[in-house]
Amino acid sequence: MTRGNSLEQDLKILINNPKYSDIEIICQDGKKIYGIRSILAARCEVLDKLLYNGMKESYENQITFPQIDSNEIKLIVEYLYTGSIDKESFNKDNIIEAYLAADYFQLAELQKLLLEFIKIILEKRNLSPELLSKTVVKLPTLVDNELLNLLTESVALIPLNSIELGRLSFSALQHILSYTYENEILFMTSEYDVFRYSVILAAKNVSDNAVGIIETVLPDINKEDVSTHNYMEIDDFNNHRQQIVEELSHLIKYIDFKLIHGNVLANIIEPLNIIPMQVLYDAYRYHARSNHNKFIKFRGCNKANLVWDELACGSNLVIKDNGCVVCASNCVYGCQTVRSKFGFSDTGIYEWDVIIEKYCANSWIGICEAVNVDYEKWAGVQANAWVLGSNGSCYNNFIETIGYCPPFGESDVITVHLNMNERTCAFSINGRRYPPVSAWKNLPSKLYPVVSLFRPGQFRIQLH
Repeated sequence: MTRGNSLEQDLKILINNPKYSDIEIICQDGKKIYGIRSILAARCEVLDKLLYNGMKESYENQITFPQIDSNEIKLIVEYLYTGSIDKESFNKDNIIEAYLAADYFQLAELQKLLLEFIKIILEKRNLSPELLSKTVVKLPTLVDNELLNLLTESVALIPLNSIELGRLSFSALQHILSYTYENEILFMTSEYDVFRYSVILAAKNVSDNAVGIIETVLPDINKEDVSTHNYMEIDDFNNHRQQIVEELSHLIKYIDFKLIHGNVLANIIEPLNIIPMQVLYDAYRYHARSNHNKFIKFRGCNKANLVWDELACGSNLVIKDNGCVVCASNCVYGCQTVRSKFGFSDTGIYEWDVIIEKYCANSWIGICEAVNVDYEKWAGVQANAWVLGSNGSCYNNFIETIGYCPPFGESDVITVHLNMNERTCAFSINGRRYPPVSAWKNLPSKLYPVVSLFRPGQFRIQLH
């Protein structure tokens, strides 16, 4: 390429080029990255203070970063020289390290770019358990960090019993439990399954044999009738009990036993003798005083809410009220689409309401995938979206299912019932429920709430 035509391309010639460099950067892996002192200092305040501080670094031709790998240093140099990075060079194996390197050098704009790449990786492949496990090792979990929060909330929307052992580390689980417990964040795993997964991971720290024993004495109550479950003393379990108790002690304070049904507490958990009796007594006392007709088994349900995603939204739609409301006041021409920030995956039954606060000529409510959706267009004509229209018909990829329900309009509440166990979707209108849409079968493994609206429509989303 002829020089002088592109500033960015010309500056790329300088990256890690000893011919033009005046400083060597020694990295964690012992490799050298060559740099230009003046450019690095001009573009990064951290490097300016290191390279022009009047100390020995100001005069020597080497500087060392013993905790940062050469791949990440090269990324930093590339960004400082050109102001851009190649997103194709990132994957699950290096994206976290790159983000933490950007954090170390206080490059906020680079962090934003990398955070968007991480979101893309999460959409294409559900790798949040692995990425969170890596992040909690490298980043203090006490800090309020956007990356840590993103990964934690992403994992919280995956039922734990669908995450295979080995994907989520014990320390990552501890962080998720503490974060969702203390902040009352929605956790799409019943509290019994939170307890069961915690015990299994604690047993994993003891031995593989202990894991098999725990899976025997702690049944999957989604598949087994607990009223007929009989706890049996198992000698091998008794041999491992104390070690499991010690491992589990790090997690117990972050498990809310009040959200576990009394029958399960009495018939399954108490006989194991791995939970302090005071914790169980407090849970029993709570159940004795509470209204079982309103029993909640998921943490965070009282405070949690769904929000619309500004990054997956038509250009003329406006999101407000902390993300709960989307309005189409600027949609002068045609219809546009928006999906929620987080989706639901693998297994479980999920329900949410969409309230039509301002009616528009046509409204569409339903579900979509994260990829290959054009938010500038109506969802009903797209292959990766499934929506119910305000005319009472359902749509997917131009195919119309006529007469699913009566028409609906302003002030109506449409409830979406997404069954990821059976991969089906049904709707309720103002509390009247209709059967699953017969034309929608074998839905994808991860789906998001979605709506399409015209001017002057305004829709609110909330958990049912």
